[in-house]
Amino acid sequence: MPPHLQERCGKRRGALSVGGHSLARREPQRGTPMNASYYRSQLDRKNKARADAEKKVGEFRKKEADKRAKATKEKAAAAKASSQGTVNSKQRAAQRYENEANKAGQDASTWSAKVGKLSKEAADLSAKLAKAEQVERAAAEKARQREQQKTERHAAAEQQKIESRLSATEGEVRTVLKELRAPKPEKLRVLLLAAASAGDLRVGQEQQRIRAAVQSATHRNLVELDVHPAATADVFLDALTRFRPHVVHFSGHSTQDLIAFEKGENGFHEGAIVSASAFARAIAAVDDKPLLVLLNSCHSAAQTGKLVGTVPFAIGMSDTIGDVDAITYAARFYAAVADGQSVQAAHLLSRVAIEMNGLLDRDLPTLACAADVDPSTTKLVTPPPE
Repeated sequence: MPPHLQERCGKRRGALSVGGHSLARREPQRGTPMNASYYRSQLDRKNKARADAEKKVGEFRKKEADKRAKATKEKAAAAKASSQGTVNSKQRAAQRYENEANKAGQDASTWSAKVGKLSKEAADLSAKLAKAEQVERAAAEKARQREQQKTERHAAAEQQKIESRLSATEGEVRTVLKELRAPKPEKLRVLLLAAASAGDLRVGQEQQRIRAAVQSATHRNLVELDVHPAATADVFLDALTRFRPHVVHFSGHSTQDLIAFEKGENGFHEGAIVSASAFARAIAAVDDKPLLVLLNSCHSAAQTGKLVGTVPFAIGMSDTIGDVDAITYAARFYAAVADGQSVQAAHLLSRVAIEMNGLLDRDLPTLACAADVDPSTTKLVTPPPE
């Protein structure tokens, strides 16, 4: 597994370390020191190689013993033979078996040396794994405390903002909303980006669940999906200008200020790290800006502040989120949107879906809105009048 990424399987979108930053990823932790997941996978491979080498040692030792037994048998037969021709034949056979036994013994010694080398390497990896696990536990606790403090400050600020808004709008019959680039005359274009360069996230399943949810929805003909299961930064930039999405959905690894795309390489590799600020500037750079950005990755709620204002709505996760929880939220959200529900209703229904499936992370998806929009009255899919 690449050094920058950890497991999502099991599964939570958790944390990794890049240049001193804690990079979140889907569980076990959505990392430039090697992370525990990397060392664990290396240790598993090393132990398997050692087991294979030990098996080879056993095979060659058995072959050596078998050949020596046959050589002994031929020597005994030569000693008993009365014919010189028979004696010579038996002695030649005995010598051949001795040579084969010696060769098998040499092969066994070679594989024994490999066993010793692999055992030492496995011991080194075990020590590194223990140290990496200790570092990650400490980092996770520190990140949790920091996120809790930030959430509390954000909640207090939001409460103050709500009270100020209620005071300013008292007596008004309705809220005037900002003029949005409404997708009503056209299909809602949803850009689905996924990046799991380590192969540890079930992003493909997430995209399949979203596609199935939309296809079974009431207004499925009004939604168009552009799916990229191994998205690079260039794929993201190209899609912004060519597909002109109303919704940008990212599924993969992130932290409070980093996002991990893929590098376009074959095989497992470490992700291409992009700052949250650069991601937000890319969204802001295009003429036709999205209406909603959904970051279905760990600790991404902290990034929504960089997005709201450029886009009316942004959704992120306030902590590490379980893989099944994340997939359940995404599938239900787009099903609700395609059924004509408001942004707020789709968000709340999706949180309830997590809870009703017996999962634990219903409170992690967080909806942030610009000050002049109302998520309870904004629908991303509206069928044309009959």
